[in-house]
Amino acid sequence: MLQLNQDIKYLQGVGPQRADLLKRELDIKTVGDLLTYYPYKYIDRSHFYRICDINGSMPHVQLLGEILSFESQGVGRNMRLVAHFSDGTGVVDLVWFRGAKYISSTYDQHVPYVVFGKPQFFKGRIQVAHPEIETSTKLPQAPHQSSQEEGKMGLPLFRREPVENLSGSGMSFRPAYNTTDAMKKRGLTSTLIARLTETLLRMLDQPLSETLPAYLIEHYHFISRDEALRNIHYPQSADLLRKAQARLKFEELFFVQLNILRYTQDRQRKYRGIPFPHVGAQFNDFYFNHLPFPLTDAQKRVIREIRADMGSGRQMNRLLQGDVGSGKTLVALMCALIAVDNGCQTCIMAPTEILAEQHVATLQHMLQGMDVHVALLTGTVKGKRREQVHRQLLSGDIHILVGTHAVIEEDVQFARLGLVVIDEQHRFGVAQRAKLWTKNPIAPHVLVMTATPIPRTLAMTLYGDLDVSVIDQLPPGRKPIQTIHQFDAHRQSLYRHLHQQIALGRQVYIVYPLVKESEKTDLKNVEDGFRNISQEFSECRVSKVHGQMRPADKEAEMQRFVKGETQILVATTVIEVGVNVPNATVMVIENAERFGLSQLHQLRGRVGRGGEQSYCILVTKYQLSQDTRRRIQIMVDTNDGFEIAEQDLKLRGPGDLEGTQQSGMAFDLKIANLAKDGILLQMARDAAAQVLQSDPDCNQPVHHMVWTQLSQLRRSNINWGAIS
Repeated sequence: MLQLNQDIKYLQGVGPQRADLLKRELDIKTVGDLLTYYPYKYIDRSHFYRICDINGSMPHVQLLGEILSFESQGVGRNMRLVAHFSDGTGVVDLVWFRGAKYISSTYDQHVPYVVFGKPQFFKGRIQVAHPEIETSTKLPQAPHQSSQEEGKMGLPLFRREPVENLSGSGMSFRPAYNTTDAMKKRGLTSTLIARLTETLLRMLDQPLSETLPAYLIEHYHFISRDEALRNIHYPQSADLLRKAQARLKFEELFFVQLNILRYTQDRQRKYRGIPFPHVGAQFNDFYFNHLPFPLTDAQKRVIREIRADMGSGRQMNRLLQGDVGSGKTLVALMCALIAVDNGCQTCIMAPTEILAEQHVATLQHMLQGMDVHVALLTGTVKGKRREQVHRQLLSGDIHILVGTHAVIEEDVQFARLGLVVIDEQHRFGVAQRAKLWTKNPIAPHVLVMTATPIPRTLAMTLYGDLDVSVIDQLPPGRKPIQTIHQFDAHRQSLYRHLHQQIALGRQVYIVYPLVKESEKTDLKNVEDGFRNISQEFSECRVSKVHGQMRPADKEAEMQRFVKGETQILVATTVIEVGVNVPNATVMVIENAERFGLSQLHQLRGRVGRGGEQSYCILVTKYQLSQDTRRRIQIMVDTNDGFEIAEQDLKLRGPGDLEGTQQSGMAFDLKIANLAKDGILLQMARDAAAQVLQSDPDCNQPVHHMVWTQLSQLRRSNINWGAIS
């Protein structure tokens, strides 16, 4: 019997050269890898078009007819072979830009062929470039034409035959596989992969072994793995295709969730955590005497959840989600005070110096008059100042350390680190976060925070081992930000609005996608924008900030805007996080069509932080794609970050969402889709939890195939351990 771990080069039709190409381009090393390289779509080959009905907007067409003649066109590298193909209702040109000798020697004139490909118009003629061609025993009858019309066109008439008699394999659904340019240049096309897969399935003369226990298959009414894998490539019916997809999606999500839950179980056994048994003087002093504003019900609920974790005796691993301006920093501070009351230090890690400095300023302001020491450690803290921070950390004089990546360096040691807070969690890799765990003999409690709302399905996969808390309320008194879509041609009305806001004493952000002008694109840039805005608003002071500036200069310009010394801040997306200016009421985003929903929402969150009405103005060109118009309209319609995140996931998919790769999603789902398969994901998580609950030591015979499959997956190139 053919073994699934057999090298792909030994499969008939592959060989060493194609095997190297498959390994390099698609990471297909074994025949088992090929079996789980799924089609990305299926083409209904049961329908045949008439040439007279073809238009250039059709994605693919299938034709029945014959080659009337061959013709070589062009010279040198522009040489191409053209076959004039007819079905009796018209003529299309089949075009090959390479392989002319093979084509002309393989296909004959006046022989029935089935042709499949994408039609295009070129100089008034219909062309199909590099079509798929199969020999057919029958030809369809063209619509009746008079002998005069027939003679005029010079086209033969054919008898019509039922479609089912024309397909050599009897299949109406043909698989289509993603390929790369390098593969296509070497002739390794979707059609060839389909043939290799067909060969492989034909050689598998024994049913494929199961990976799920019988009771799960029965409970969820799944088809067998063997039937699923055969029908995912060559479905015998639309119903079997749906069943195959459901089975394989579930299986994929099941093993992802099983790995996450097993990892969580192992971690909870290994890391007991520092017990924080009581809430003491510092927390109560702050709560009753220094709280800047009343907590929302959502903040109170989250603090109770975190308090319960830290007092349980097990290590806390919690994700705190909260939309921009929801008060996550205040929650983090109150949790840090619980750590202080229990004799421990807190480390807050932020992705940028601007955000770290903003946190320090905020915490010191809120803790004014209290005996709690907050310090900053970033790459720009050097010399004696840095040495002092190191000494005070070891002595325990620093209670809360706020910093960037600098806090994970080996020479940064704590007296007793009890709580780690990671802000804007998606910007740190798993290995970076893990380094903080080694700063204390007993692993500290971990609270990761994000202002980028994460859809539930994505959170269950990216952060499936974390408990999740959500702040789903904004502080009282905040007015919803009004979002407006404005075309670039209406710039004068935009400027009038900005003048009005500035006259009221407000401040304005203007964000550009580029720093400098580029020959490759017509996108707007900060340098030109700064000059134009300075001229248009000559009565105002304008600041400029972008990532290519020296840190000191960038910070100086930021502080001028924060202090109200400048009315307009022209910037790139460096201001996406860590800028809190309550007096800023307008966010203008130039070329908004070039930003994703998540980033647009983050930028919008820079305004609306005071009591005044705020505005976000999305400036775009007039010509926009349908997806872009939909994205802009979503921003106009809602301020709800979680709804925006869900829409973003549906529009772009999990692999494209900002930060997922940094967050630890170091694998690609082969068939499941987190945007569409939420119900299956919940089923898979429930099933994985059921297996672990009934078999916590992973040794029951009924689950032998499950643990074997998980072990094989963990040995693959998928970085399963990076999921956190």
